[in-house]
Amino acid sequence: MTVVRLRHCMSETDAEAEVTVVLPDGSELSVPAGSTVEDVAFEIGPGLGRDTVAGKIDGELVEKHAAVHDGARIEIVTDQSDEYLTVLRHSAAHVFAQALQRLHPEATLTIGPPTDDGFYYDVTDVDVDEDDLAAIEEEMDAIIAADYDIEREVRSREEAKEIYADNEYKRQILDEEADDEEVTFYVQDGWRDLCQGPHVESTGEVGAATLLEVSAAYWRGDEDNDTLTRVYGTAFASESDLEEHLELREEALERDHRKIGQEMNLFSIPTVTGPGLPLYHPPGKTVLRELSDFANELNRDHGYEEVETPHVFRTELWKQSGHYENYKDDMFLLDVNDEEYGLKPMNCPGHATIFDQQSWSYRDLPQRYFENGKVYRKEQRGELSGLSRVWSFTIDDGHLFARPDQIRQEIESVIEMIFEVVETLDLEVEVALATRPDKSVGSDEIWESAEEQLRDVLDSGGYDYDVEPGDGAFYGPKIDFGFEDALGRVWDGPTVQLDFNMPERFDLTYTGEDNEDHQPVMIHRALYGSYERFFMVLIEHFDGNFPLWLAPEQVRILPVSDETLGYAHRVKNALEEEGFRVEVEDRDWTVGRKIRAGHDDRLPYMVIVGDDEQEAGTVSVRDRFENQRGDVDLDDFVGHLVAERDEKRTEPDFVDE
Repeated sequence: MTVVRLRHCMSETDAEAEVTVVLPDGSELSVPAGSTVEDVAFEIGPGLGRDTVAGKIDGELVEKHAAVHDGARIEIVTDQSDEYLTVLRHSAAHVFAQALQRLHPEATLTIGPPTDDGFYYDVTDVDVDEDDLAAIEEEMDAIIAADYDIEREVRSREEAKEIYADNEYKRQILDEEADDEEVTFYVQDGWRDLCQGPHVESTGEVGAATLLEVSAAYWRGDEDNDTLTRVYGTAFASESDLEEHLELREEALERDHRKIGQEMNLFSIPTVTGPGLPLYHPPGKTVLRELSDFANELNRDHGYEEVETPHVFRTELWKQSGHYENYKDDMFLLDVNDEEYGLKPMNCPGHATIFDQQSWSYRDLPQRYFENGKVYRKEQRGELSGLSRVWSFTIDDGHLFARPDQIRQEIESVIEMIFEVVETLDLEVEVALATRPDKSVGSDEIWESAEEQLRDVLDSGGYDYDVEPGDGAFYGPKIDFGFEDALGRVWDGPTVQLDFNMPERFDLTYTGEDNEDHQPVMIHRALYGSYERFFMVLIEHFDGNFPLWLAPEQVRILPVSDETLGYAHRVKNALEEEGFRVEVEDRDWTVGRKIRAGHDDRLPYMVIVGDDEQEAGTVSVRDRFENQRGDVDLDDFVGHLVAERDEKRTEPDFVDE
């Protein structure tokens, strides 16, 4: 395939002017005004220019033909970049759409973006189910094997509307995104799709692709819109990478928290109670209670005081905080005696109101509040999924009201708490610093100081972190922590955010050393994120094999016969006196069957008692790894369990001693 580089056309005036861009190492490069990402790459070096697939401007993935602006932070994307797989999967979505329309010309295309794990395409006017995927895949393979050039085509917006005269969805996109006179299509073998890119150079670069499932989806995720057919797939540069991914996916399906939740009787989300409203069964509530106790202990050890706010407030509060303006469509609103109320989508306005109920001196700060607060957000039904996205969830919320000179020490303390959670549960996290977005409040000086303090905390702590330019909240910068589970997937988790907006909206003040009123900084933080999503992460991370301190049932006593049933209950009593959750398996089963059931129930420990153990006053201990140790002194076993539980060890380790 021959690749021709088309340098961005610049006017004579553009050529005389220059803009300065910032490279990933912090160095600056001057290029002619009107230059593209690809032009910047060629300025750095001809080899990099030839290898350029796409780019990032201020953290946003863009096609290589995108024009840069003065002060832009630029990254060049090649086939060695982390972002390359995203670009490749975007092209795979087009391969799917072309294959679909080859087989079903009547199909109407809407949108087909890449995702973290692959891609999807929403279509309509065609009856496609999972039985049809094999034939579509075969056509995709033919398109990939043909290695068609993927070419960028520029058209006027009016031309594009004519092309999509019979496609109301594409026309809606064209009407909504009417900033430019021209739009781009990407073309392969004469087939084209409206798209901003970026894409790989040819269909052959999509080395291997497969289709995974078919589901329903609302247009633009809005349940008031049309229902479309969504086809999910994934793609990689090679067959071996695809096979490895599919193996991990199969393991992920086995670890799916919805499957394990049903097997272990942890939670349910029945249709009769409403979507996104989980019910926690006794075993699930046991795990949540232990997590809550752990978080509460951490909070108290770090100087937080517990508060409680109601589930519903007058909407005047939400208007004052700014949530009504920003979250009204996602709030559950109620009319009570001709007054409007709203279920709370966040806890922070309540905490700000508590702070505002009395006067404070600079000596009183920081004030630290925490609450395991239930909140409600009306997510689109099509977005709801198990515990990962729900209507009702609980945030282990904390809000601090501090002087500006206390920001650093409070952030350090929060991060220390977060990493105590991470290390206790043997989790991995990805850390990111999110900086000032275009839409923000507060002075340049406050933002610069806040961002610098967050950077200093991360740098001095030796944390490996990414910078996410412009991803901060409108009220302040933040540090986000993503939990990486046992399969390498990353889930949103803890966060610590600086807020200069709400203290101003609520006119929060403290009296300074100068006897004048000053505005505190509000720090938002969560150690888990939400209990629901964190519970999901733990279920899948541990595959339901919770560490002893979290396990709903910690020990099960297995009597060999009815003659040892009384001794089994005495062992149970000894363990319950130390606060353990213990059951006796007294069903008329063989010991082998009882052991198999214990493993299926993911028990940390089983204790087998027969005539010999009863006579000697000992027990035989078996762990979830099928290791067994006999003739164990009961007091020794109880002592070990106490230490394992209280030290919150991740794995049972008694039999290995």
